[in-house]
This record gives sequence, C-alpha cells and structure tokens, in this order.
Amino acid sequence: MSDIISSSLNRRIFVQGAAGGLALASIPAIVQAAAGAGGADKAAVLAKIPGMHAANLKRLQDWIALPSIAAENRNYPQGPEYMAQLARDAGFTGVELIPTSGKPGVFGMLDSGARTTMALYYMYDVKQFVPSEWSSPPLEGRLVHKEGLGMVCMGRGAVNQKGPENSFLSALMAFKAANKKVPVNIVLVAEGEEEIGSPHFHEVIENPKVMAQLKKCAGVFMPEAGQDQNGGVQVNLGAKGVIELELVSTGEKWGRGPAKDVHSSLEAQVDSPTWHLVQALNTLVEADGHTPAVEGLFEKVKPLTPAQEKMIREYAAKTSESTQMEALGVKHWVHDKNWVDSLMALESRPTINIEGLVAGYTGPGGKTVLPHRAVAKIDMRLVPDMTAADTLAKLKAHLAKRGFADIEVNMSGGYDPTTTDPNSKLIQTELATYRKFGKEPLLWPRSAGSWPGYVFTNAPLSLAAGHFGLGHGEGAHAPDEYYLIDSTNPKVQGLDGAVASFVELLYALA
Repeated sequence: MSDIISSSLNRRIFVQGAAGGLALASIPAIVQAAAGAGGADKAAVLAKIPGMHAANLKRLQDWIALPSIAAENRNYPQGPEYMAQLARDAGFTGVELIPTSGKPGVFGMLDSGARTTMALYYMYDVKQFVPSEWSSPPLEGRLVHKEGLGMVCMGRGAVNQKGPENSFLSALMAFKAANKKVPVNIVLVAEGEEEIGSPHFHEVIENPKVMAQLKKCAGVFMPEAGQDQNGGVQVNLGAKGVIELELVSTGEKWGRGPAKDVHSSLEAQVDSPTWHLVQALNTLVEADGHTPAVEGLFEKVKPLTPAQEKMIREYAAKTSESTQMEALGVKHWVHDKNWVDSLMALESRPTINIEGLVAGYTGPGGKTVLPHRAVAKIDMRLVPDMTAADTLAKLKAHLAKRGFADIEVNMSGGYDPTTTDPNSKLIQTELATYRKFGKEPLLWPRSAGSWPGYVFTNAPLSLAAGHFGLGHGEGAHAPDEYYLIDSTNPKVQGLDGAVASFVELLYALA
C-alpha cells in the first residue's frame, strides 16, 4: 500500500467527472488508499482534506502567533478563549472555560449520537522561548525548507502540541465540510498549564460536569506527530511521571551568609549560599554525577517486564543509533552504555535533572558579588510504581538528613506515571489504524517524557490512554521547533496525511 503524499498533490482536490463522479487519481495516495478501505461517507470526508490545506495551515500559523505561557502568565485569558473558539469552529458544543486555582481549562462536547464516546486531551499552552536562539521568528510560523523532509512550519508550539492538535481539528472540520457525522462522540478537555507540570488540571477533571461526561468514555487519546524522519511509528503504553521544583538557598533561611548581595572579597569571612546549594545538589546524585542518590528513591521502582524488554530490543534493532545520536548532538550514552542498554535505562530509571542554575550576576563581563540567593530548577522523572507525593517527601527528607533542611523545596507541578494495557481496545485500534496506512508500529513501554494522563488512567476513571497521529515534527522545548507541512519524503506524511490519519482513526474507534 502506498503512503506517499507529494508536495505537488497536497493542495489538489477531487474533481468532478463527466458523470458527476469523483476522480480518485487527483488526490494524495494515502487518502485514496484509506478511502478504499471504508464507505462512501469516509471517502467524502477524505475528499475535502486537500482543498482545505491552505486554511488548515493558516489556522496553525495563527495559533502559533498567540502563545500561552503559564510560567510567564502570558496570554491569559486570551489563550483559553482562543482554544474555546477553535473547539466551537470544529463542531464542539457547550464549550466553556473551567476555572481552576490556576489557569482555566476548556471543556466541550461533540455528540454525534454515536455508540462510542472517546475523551480527547489537549494542551493549549507552550514552552518559553528566547527569540535570539531561533533561525526563524518563533511566533511567525514561517514555512522553511528542511533537507530530506520538505516544507515545515517553524515556531514555538509547532509540534508540541499545536501542529498535531490543529490537524485533528482539521479532521473534524473535514466532516463538517462533507456534511457527515463524526462516527464517535468526543469529550474535549484542554489545559493551559502542561508546561509547568499541570498543577491544577485535576481540578478540571474533578469538575462534576466534566467528570460525568468522562465516565461515559471508552478511552482517552492525544494527537501527536508520531513519525520519525524515516517514517516509522511507535505506540507508547504509558509515560513517566514528573516533578518540577526549585531548590532555593538564601542567607536569610540558612542563617549564614549575607542577607543581600555583598562584595565578593568578603568570601574570605562570609559563607556563600551559592556554594551551600551546590553542595546540596551534589548529594542528590552518586559520584558518577548521574545516578540518583536520594535515599529510598528506588524502593517503589517496578522493573521492566520481559515483554517490555522485548519491545525495547525490537525497537533498537529497527532504529538507527547513529541517527538518534546525531539528532541529539551526543557522541556517548551515559556510562558509555551500548544502544540497547541505554534504551533500557531510558525506560526503567527515574532521573534527577538540573534544568537551570541561577545565582548572582549573569550579564556580560564579571561583577564581583557574593550572592545572597541561589536557585536550582530541577525536574525528576518517575517510573511505575513511584508517585509524585512520595518522591517529593523523600527528597525533602534526604536534604534534611544531610544538613540542608534550610533549603526551600518549592514544587511547581507534577504527577504520577501512567500505564495502559497493550491489549486494550484503544491501543489495538491505534495499531490496526497505523497498519492500514502501511506502517508497522513498534510498541514502546512508556514515553520518557511526561503528560498528566494519570487523571485519566487512575481511579475513578481508569481509562486506557494513548497517543496517535501520522506526520512529523521535532524540537519540542528547543529552538527551531517545527511541524512538517509539505513532505518530499515518501515515507513521512505532511499536513494532509496527518489529517487523513485522524479521520481513519475516528472511523476505527467507532
């Protein structure tokens, strides 16, 4: 089965024949193949996609131009209001902002009178950015040629998550354009704090109106750009949990060192809160500078099962180690592990990462001060059966036991890991849908990244959760983030192919 979408076909539409029929030869091959696997309704929906290409792209660019950044309190309430309007445009009804103790969520229903109801998770916020680090303006959504891939849309949020989310909305709009019912009912829940650890998303889910609808759902999924640069796809069976926090050392709290920045010459007679923080940080890892050393951290770590280890070995055998190293800009895995062992560690190990260190003067040149305050931004990744609450308590106890009880531990967000049964109907449907497009997906134990899926997979909902979507993008949280629009690579789908994949998934879920 061909899975090619060429850039020359991306904007073509069905044309009317002399007898009023549809000429399948004028649409992308992947759309044609999918249409042949279903009924006339699906063919009619898929036929609308190429002609909506320009509008779908512009919607993405417009959305990129309005960044909601929780850490900076940027574009609130504009961001959630914009998300709500996008949902209405796609056919959701009863769309409303759900207030929380932080940024509001967005809730809406798409009721087609179908037998199956699915939950849809969205995030409308994006990560911070530094414009000077980008080769293209981060809010412009400029089209940029990328060698070996084609034309990409470059901007903050392009792949995480506005590109895939916009493609799913585009699929719903194709149903509207074709005047066809979406084959499943959909409950939309969106948040605006995912990039700071989703500290209040649980309040959206616990809202009685939202919870009542979610209890009707057969599972929850999140759109993604699931293809790598070689066209391969994987299906994650969960995700690591995360804690985001700051460790703060101050002269005031410590009772030593200055209560304000003083001249650095006084280092000879005055303690340094910055060195105090560095010494505290050094206790968090072993002498290798990598292995977590927080007492009791590994107590609840659940080992990989033989089935999970098999998934990793199969993935390693089919995935280029050198390509991955090049993409990451690394020449060695930690401890000089081989490819397979590095992947085993990625999937099975909790981590303690320093995101940033801030103290004193950081501008051009030097400034001879002894800072009174130092901050370390930390994230900790959690694996089953760890919990965020237990891990945070162990971190605090560890610091106190080693003489660092004065250091403030300020958790800004976080949540538990998630796990979904590979035999669940949702995961099996995702696998079958990828295969319809000629892709043999690889099962993966869990994403090393995190999302707040615990609110769905834990009681009382206990839903299967998954990510799905053809298409490609990279650079989440980094400069030059992009989402593929017009693909010149026959193995990888652009915008239209991504939209088509979501149409196919919706029919499969029904």
